[in-house]
Amino acid sequence: MAGARIVSTNVMPQRASLGQPGPPDPHAMVGEDGKLRRRLGFWSLLAIGVGSVIGSGWLFSAMYAANAAGPASLVSWVVGGVLMLLIALVFAELGMAHPESGALVRYPLYSNGRLAATVVGFATWLAFVGNPPTEASGVVQYASTWLGGVYDAKAGKLTGSGIVLAIVLMGLFVLLNYFGVRLFAKSNNVVTAIKVGIPVTTAVLLVVSGFDHQHGAGGVANLHAHGGFAPAGYATALAAIASAGLIFAYTGFRNIVELAGEVTHPRRDIPRALVATIVLTIVLYLALQLAFLLAVPDNLLAARGWQGINFDSPFADLAQLLGMTWLFWLLLADSSLSPSGSGIVYTASNARNVYGMAKNGLLPAAVMRIHDRSGVPRRALLLNFVIGVAFLLPLPSWHQIVSTLSTLVVFTFSIGSVTLMAFRSQGVTAETDRLRGMRIIAPAAFVVSSLVIFWATWTDLRGTIPVMVVAIGWYCAAAARRRRSRGGPVFARDDLRGGGWLVVYVVVMYLMSYAGSYGGRGWIPAPWDSVVTACLSAFCYAWAVRAGIRYLAAHPFRAHAPGHDEQ
Repeated sequence: MAGARIVSTNVMPQRASLGQPGPPDPHAMVGEDGKLRRRLGFWSLLAIGVGSVIGSGWLFSAMYAANAAGPASLVSWVVGGVLMLLIALVFAELGMAHPESGALVRYPLYSNGRLAATVVGFATWLAFVGNPPTEASGVVQYASTWLGGVYDAKAGKLTGSGIVLAIVLMGLFVLLNYFGVRLFAKSNNVVTAIKVGIPVTTAVLLVVSGFDHQHGAGGVANLHAHGGFAPAGYATALAAIASAGLIFAYTGFRNIVELAGEVTHPRRDIPRALVATIVLTIVLYLALQLAFLLAVPDNLLAARGWQGINFDSPFADLAQLLGMTWLFWLLLADSSLSPSGSGIVYTASNARNVYGMAKNGLLPAAVMRIHDRSGVPRRALLLNFVIGVAFLLPLPSWHQIVSTLSTLVVFTFSIGSVTLMAFRSQGVTAETDRLRGMRIIAPAAFVVSSLVIFWATWTDLRGTIPVMVVAIGWYCAAAARRRRSRGGPVFARDDLRGGGWLVVYVVVMYLMSYAGSYGGRGWIPAPWDSVVTACLSAFCYAWAVRAGIRYLAAHPFRAHAPGHDEQ
């Protein structure tokens, strides 16, 4: 499939000042894209996906999910995994149709215009720029078992010296990405190969300990005693998908999409790597959750219940309680390796995210610059480092950062379904690149994403309001600048028509969360609050797809999809 194909229209003719946001010169964008090195194959992509998923999430999420939902946390992992698989299939087809570095913030611009791209872009940036500090804080929290003075267990946060140590770790993540994608890929392949074996070993040994009740492990009885399978009800199992960090644990697959412009054979390797990553990690996380549930000693559950189980280093502390000293020390070592490997990958992909935002005109063109010799957006790396440090100061613990970010993550994924169906309608996606069942999968992914946002509880969801307000405010400020420089209306009519649905959708989700039974006022009782949310999100999806189709029809242009000719 050689040659060019209709893709989008959002390349603006004017050049932005290096110090101010604005649409960059299209020739400059093509030149910077050409500096990216296409060096990633299937195994590197799989290592990026799996290596991102096996970060701090596996070390902590099983305990926090059990705190929230007890044994019903197994249901949480299944529902969260199916949601991520639906979303991964959507992005697999998008990755085949138009592989591009920074794709998660570029796709909304192509299908729905600058308003949608601004809201999604800022939410995506802030949702994922918080990952390296999250992984760094996870390393330090686990290290507190042998390194004193870095974590305050009573306050549940890092101390001042712990924050300094986390910042040093973030600096190391940047350094490993600074000298090129090949060094990053090779180092990540090695790290991933080592760290996959440790959670697998942990799951097997703890499950076995539960069946033979070694050193007081509760075993299968833990699944039905102490309040039953769902001691706090199934609603908490659904809420735990976002609030306990389960979505955060699965989101590593998005790094494959963000690095799509640097893949040697994107059409062949991107979908394979995405699906393989999600399927492997669903199995792994279910095994780890079951292992945690079986291994918790019966006397601890009898005294505290699931909500009272609290370990500084969950799996390591369990191993020590059960007499597995060698596993305890192995887990302490892995507590540095797993989150660090994930932090390295997210540091790489987040730089491409900023690169995409600069191409959208949302950040200064200076951060769009690709270093000539390394092929890395170094300025974007440094900008993300500074923002990441800012995350550590008000939210100095793993759980505090994750509970705020997980809901933002789902917001950013839902629009992929809209872009895909708009692409299909306007011929952007070739027939040979289309996956079967997408007319059902895409709307299902959007509706289920909306339900996960709703289930996150009002307490967590309202924490995302400032991000959305800033994003809409940024769009308004940028629109005002364009009006001063070019004249005409403040807001482009096509942007409002293409992206207005997103503003309405966000407001609807906030209102439903406030009125519903998941931490809200309870004006709409369960399960009817979820039913109403699903119906409203389905309406927003249909509106969004129609808006995207109209936007693409009004703004056609030709662009080559990098690497699309390779099989």
